Amino acid sequence: MHLLVEIWNNFLYIPLLNALIWFYNDWGKENMGYAVILLTIALRVVLLPLSIVSERNKLRYKTLDKKIVEAEKAYKKDRVLLKEKIRELLKQYKISPWAKTLVLGIQALVLVLLYQVFIHSITYTRLNVLYPFVDRPEIIYTNFYGFELGVRNLWWAVVVGAVLFIEIYLDQRRRKSQVTKNEQVYAILFPIMSVLALYALPMVKSLFILTTLAFSYMLSMFRVVFYPEEKEEH
Repeated sequence: MHLLVEIWNNFLYIPLLNALIWFYNDWGKENMGYAVILLTIALRVVLLPLSIVSERNKLRYKTLDKKIVEAEKAYKKDRVLLKEKIRELLKQYKISPWAKTLVLGIQALVLVLLYQVFIHSITYTRLNVLYPFVDRPEIIYTNFYGFELGVRNLWWAVVVGAVLFIEIYLDQRRRKSQVTKNEQVYAILFPIMSVLALYALPMVKSLFILTTLAFSYMLSMFRVVFYPEEKEEH
């Protein structure tokens, strides 16, 4: 147990705290909100190779989605053959969720670390673990446009929930296959549960998630502009 605590502190918590304070001092205009945004962007840049794989999988998924619609029409009277055909398609297009899962997992880990940072280090300014090359700020400003980062905030949580709902809704609308009832329920419940969870946590979590959602959106726009989907021939 002691070893796990040492690994957590020395290889995760302390490096993240130092990175956050470095951004705060040098790039964040001495505002912790900007520092969190910059840290989030830096994290997403580091994870860019995995994000690119995830975007590539989205293109494959859209092609796969069209093939599944065709298979559903061709084998609508034989569910067994339909399932076999879908398995063949999944094997053919080799869509692996691991890249996206790893990106989400790392981001979830950073969320936990940010919570620890804001509860134990920012709130009580325990910055004795800073590296020699990271200056210790005299005062840490955690007010971001009138909102306190270390305090829960319903408005920011609702904004995240709304963005998630729009993203899920548009994604389902773009699909060729029919949206199931479970997916419709998911489109409503997931944003609601996200709002409730984020409202129970410091506002910094909402800022982190909004920033990473914005980065993902920009990455998707980059893919659409430089790698547009081929138009179907009629």
